[in-house]
Amino acid sequence: MKPKVVVFDFGGVLIDWNPDYLYRKLIPDADERRRFLTEVCTMDWVVRQDAGQSIASGTEELVARFPHEAERIRAFYGRWEEMIGGVFAEGVALVDKLEAAGVPLFGLTNWSNETFPYAWEHFPVLRRFRDIVVSGRVKLAKPDPRIYAETGARIERHVPGIAPNEIVFIDDNPKNTDAAAAAGWHGVHHTSAEATEAKLRALGFAFGD
Repeated sequence: MKPKVVVFDFGGVLIDWNPDYLYRKLIPDADERRRFLTEVCTMDWVVRQDAGQSIASGTEELVARFPHEAERIRAFYGRWEEMIGGVFAEGVALVDKLEAAGVPLFGLTNWSNETFPYAWEHFPVLRRFRDIVVSGRVKLAKPDPRIYAETGARIERHVPGIAPNEIVFIDDNPKNTDAAAAAGWHGVHHTSAEATEAKLRALGFAFGD
């Protein structure tokens, strides 16, 4: 049974999000910047906001743990827009090809419900997906198996009778593609648009250049 549907992660696949874009300005020293982003404003902390914790609550909890880092911590969401570098043109081109071929497209993203409206407003490519599961809205985050079940149920409303092995999920985090595979989907670990396109063709998708 060939896959019919493609689900995109956004950050790292379609949208260039990188905390370094902001923190290079705030912490010029590369070693100190890396220490801060791995020990203070960690990705585990970010995922808690992505999973529905309010930005205000998450920020104050972290400031209480690291009061000497308060200014830098508050900048994370206070200047969050400076972490966005725009869209990846090659990722959008892949969306173009799949859409032109009539492939149903969906989104599954770990993103705070409080910051996602900025992306929705500034990146029109997001409005081309039939449905988007935003972790902060459903209060679940990848790689929790429940968010894949929620996404599968949403896809089924648009594509009745869709089977798990007819769904392909593209994500730049291998933990998330592994979780998709555990749900019965095809997980494609995104390293470049070219490599992802080749993997989609190998799965049976046919689309023009």
